[in-house]
Amino acid sequence: MLDELLQNAPVFLLLFARAIAMIETAPLLSSDAIPQTAKVSLALFAAFAVFPSAAALDWTRLPGMTGGPFSLGYALLLAGEGLIGIIIGFFMTIIFSAASSAGQFFSLQMGFGASETFDPLAQIENPLMGQFLNLVAMLTFLVMGGLHDLFLGGFAASVRSLNIVEVVNGRENVVFMLAGALGRLFLDAIIISMPVLGTLLLTSLATGLISKAAPQINILSEGFPISISVAFILIMATLPFIVESLGRVVESGFRSLQDLYIQVGGGINE
Repeated sequence: MLDELLQNAPVFLLLFARAIAMIETAPLLSSDAIPQTAKVSLALFAAFAVFPSAAALDWTRLPGMTGGPFSLGYALLLAGEGLIGIIIGFFMTIIFSAASSAGQFFSLQMGFGASETFDPLAQIENPLMGQFLNLVAMLTFLVMGGLHDLFLGGFAASVRSLNIVEVVNGRENVVFMLAGALGRLFLDAIIISMPVLGTLLLTSLATGLISKAAPQINILSEGFPISISVAFILIMATLPFIVESLGRVVESGFRSLQDLYIQVGGGINE
């Protein structure tokens, strides 16, 4: 195995470039809380795991492989492999961001709009409820085997199906996939947040009507505690629905990746 690895070192380097680019952009794995050494080690292990099946493919047909590992063509091919990894990781990050966006939608309504903290997972300033739903999404992603599917359905399947030539030729499908993912991001976030967001809207409407009907009652001073209490009760009641919705969102993301492999990828042998 080691001799074969040394003989096909340029192929292994291409696999490593795709793996490290995916890890640096994929959800959870791209966090700064994970040491860079661990990311590089994981990328080396992923490249080593798929190397036996990848070595059987006809990589010599790709432009740049005939010029040797120190040619300009091979450098461009290496950059292309990194681009494929970035596309896979960025696409899954977009899907994963639906939970954080859902929390941001109703944080303002429940009175937590100004309580933004730094989220080490999303690496942005995120309201408390957005960070909470991001943690729920992280646990859901792990429980449903998201990392397993990311490396098998995302990385290993892409090695068998995609190369940079196929991606460039089918770039319209890649752009449509990313644009569709951005559209589904807001749609999924609204669906996840709608039970809490809709109820908080009715709560605000009710408190406004009460303050108009009885001006002597200072209902606005009690509006924030009421909204916060109602929101927490609803989150507790709808948490199974939120987890199920997040699971469907992640599964639809992997199905979209598989559809992309079918539409764009023709395999290296073809």
